[in-house]
Amino acid sequence: MIEQIRGLEDLKSLAGARQADTAVAFDLSQRREQAAAGVPAAGQGAGVAAQIALARRESPARGSRLLGLAKTLTGMPHTFAAFRTGLLSEWRATLIVKDTICLSTEDRAGVDEELAADTGALNGLGDRAIIAAVRAAAYRRDPASVAKRASRAVGERCVSLRPAPDTMTCLTALLPAAQGVAAYAALCRDADTARSNGDHRSRGQVMADTLVERVTGTPGGISGVQIQLVMTDHTLLQAGAEPARLPGYGTIPAEQARTLALTAPGETDFNLWVRRLYTAPGTGELAAMDSTARLFPPARKRFLQIRDDTCRTPYCDAPIRHHDHVTPWHHRGPTTAGNGQGLCEACNHTKETPGWAAQTIPGPRHTVATTTPTGHTYHSTAPPLPGTPPA
Repeated sequence: MIEQIRGLEDLKSLAGARQADTAVAFDLSQRREQAAAGVPAAGQGAGVAAQIALARRESPARGSRLLGLAKTLTGMPHTFAAFRTGLLSEWRATLIVKDTICLSTEDRAGVDEELAADTGALNGLGDRAIIAAVRAAAYRRDPASVAKRASRAVGERCVSLRPAPDTMTCLTALLPAAQGVAAYAALCRDADTARSNGDHRSRGQVMADTLVERVTGTPGGISGVQIQLVMTDHTLLQAGAEPARLPGYGTIPAEQARTLALTAPGETDFNLWVRRLYTAPGTGELAAMDSTARLFPPARKRFLQIRDDTCRTPYCDAPIRHHDHVTPWHHRGPTTAGNGQGLCEACNHTKETPGWAAQTIPGPRHTVATTTPTGHTYHSTAPPLPGTPPA
């Protein structure tokens, strides 16, 4: 059985390498077709990564990374051969590419030859050891490019939010090293001070609470921000057990939903507004909702946000940034909820490239069929709202 497990792992690497070969060939063929159709050189390749993502049942962002990995590996024959034979997994091949992408083609090939992964030189090394070896080799080849990449990374600082188990979240800040160390040290110092003064909370709890208070300006952390919690009336008013949905996070248990909706955090009071949602019996299709606004477009946008929850492109769960006409407005597509869908910015731009088309499909819940330039069609159905019976 151990031999079978090893053999299947090698097969996964072989399949991944074959996918990479095919992705590069597909990218080349699409660029040739776009060039023949008169697409400018700067626009050639648009939508290719998104098609690869759909075929692999991955998000568009992941598809772009996979295509970039495949194209880079063609210039790193030793790494590619190790990937193909199972000496490197797809993830570890990605680590090698990631830390050499700042180099020129020639220097990247030099690092590839120095590491010689296909000879088993990296066999037995963990992720950290591989990263350390690659970074050292890259720095020896071109220290200026590595330093330039580090300085450019400062411009990529950002904050992100991701769900964690048990109705928790991971709030992550990507910061320059000095700023990150300083922020963490300040939280540690305040936590140690509070603990020494008799605070009963753990050190980690004090650090987390202090972070929230400093960012929001309030002890409880909620200050004038709309949290559009979606739940059934039974969950809210009759202690029902149906889970609720918290936009930007996902499903949360009924008890936590009621606590969030009806209990003011700490000493801070905040307003609670209840907006009724009307769903079709049996299917759970969102049919209408209350709105106090007289301007219809903002209410319709709110409708799409609640119905779609995240980007409607298959396998993409990015936040909604654009409210899109399924049938474009310039093709006489109406501005209605039925012809609307929530998309992330990248997917909306991809949908507008030549050869892409979308249309709504009749069904129990709002369904959109997206057709790619190769003629493949993928379906996306709005997620069920809380309280929708199982199909």
